[in-house]
Amino acid sequence: MSKRVLIVEDDSNIAELLELHLKDLDCEVTIAGDGLDGYQIARAESFDLYLLDVMLPGMDGLEICRRLRHERPNVPILMLTARSEEIDKVLGLETGADDYMTKPFSIRELQARVKGLFRRTNTMAEVDGKTILTRHEMLIDLDKRKVTMKGVRLELTPKEFELLSLLASHPGTTYSRQRLLNLVWGYEYEGYEHTVNSHINRLRVKVEADLNDPKYILTTWGVGYRFNDQM
Repeated sequence: MSKRVLIVEDDSNIAELLELHLKDLDCEVTIAGDGLDGYQIARAESFDLYLLDVMLPGMDGLEICRRLRHERPNVPILMLTARSEEIDKVLGLETGADDYMTKPFSIRELQARVKGLFRRTNTMAEVDGKTILTRHEMLIDLDKRKVTMKGVRLELTPKEFELLSLLASHPGTTYSRQRLLNLVWGYEYEGYEHTVNSHINRLRVKVEADLNDPKYILTTWGVGYRFNDQM
């Protein structure tokens, strides 16, 4: 079944190039050349991936990302921009993007990242034959990608869900930041370990009753993070 991709890119040549190579992946592509138009299309229709340029007329890509992450938390977002400074990449990821690419980019890398986003969004391996994890007052449904706490559903982004699922699937196991980047983002993210910190911080806001005394996601100082194996 074809995946639906929304490209919001004001450079028509780049947009057409992206469309051409996404169709090689059997994607159905919609293009918007204005940020506000793209945002309105995203709200009106259903997509499997948003591919957003940062610098856009009408509404910039970061603002679109912020809004869509809140309104469509389970749809992956890939940011694309000419900016190359580290702070711009970090800002894009911390805004809620699942991935970030800078121009110029190789078609092979683009397709690999898109396929990786689809794969991680649509599949979640069973853990010891289980598709539902129960951790104290938290219930994680791996098939439906749903997390509830005391019966109340938590609104998690795709990356937050994947981080939580990975940690909760192996309670007591400490994962380094680089290891989490490799497992959750799917490839090397050299130098962006602090991206994991920001995602963990946002995840804790949603699952912990007391941020000063977390019960679920614990820090192994100097190493990384682990899920409490006493839960």
